[in-house]
Amino acid sequence: MSSDLIWLLTRDQSSFLVKRNGIQLTREPGNLLNLNSLKYSGLAQRKSIHIGAAESGKGVTVVTQKTSVPFHKVAKASHSTTISKGTRGGHKSIKNILHTYRPDLEKAALARLSRVSESQSKKPLVQKPKKLRGVRARKAATA
Repeated sequence: MSSDLIWLLTRDQSSFLVKRNGIQLTREPGNLLNLNSLKYSGLAQRKSIHIGAAESGKGVTVVTQKTSVPFHKVAKASHSTTISKGTRGGHKSIKNILHTYRPDLEKAALARLSRVSESQSKKPLVQKPKKLRGVRARKAATA
């Protein structure tokens, strides 16, 4: 089936579709920005890329779809790569993968990589003290 036909069938009735506050988002694998559009769709596009956290807890897993495998052979249709480099090395690896695969998704893939690697960093959460506004609030705090 063509990607246009798949998109016409799934754009309004997908099980991954989330409608909130007047916008349509999607939770499908392979959608880098979670936008419900043909360009970013992981289901309708023949070439899709999924970036997520690695199972080991460190690093990022990049899953690309093989174009030579038919749609009905889903188990053999994906190729997974784990990148355990730092932020700069990971960005370079993603750029190298996407250079020939899907160059139009480079910016979205780098943004997803940054979000996933940021979620894995173990920086302590330090809360700033609440700024007191007004004379009464400052007096109540000191009293």
